[in-house]
Amino acid sequence: MKQDIKRRALHRSKILQGQLKGLEKMIENEEYCMDIITQSLAIQKSLSSLNKLILENHLRTHVIEIFASSSEDEQEAAIKELLGLYELTNVRGK
Repeated sequence: MKQDIKRRALHRSKILQGQLKGLEKMIENEEYCMDIITQSLAIQKSLSSLNKLILENHLRTHVIEIFASSSEDEQEAAIKELLGLYELTNVRGK
């Protein structure tokens, strides 16, 4: 993993931990539902940011190496892997 991306991902992970603890406390204290949902949505946004960092690392390391290789099978597998990830990020039925 690239060190800069690793550092940023770990930082994002620590922020997420704090956000989750805050969410748990809000639920325990039976705070206003809209505030809880707002916190949950902020956590989802943070997770998205973390996912983007991990994907960036994957593209800058593994994918570059795979496409630099001469193996068409490995390249095809990498394409399928990324397309599978793309499908996971899109809601079906829209």
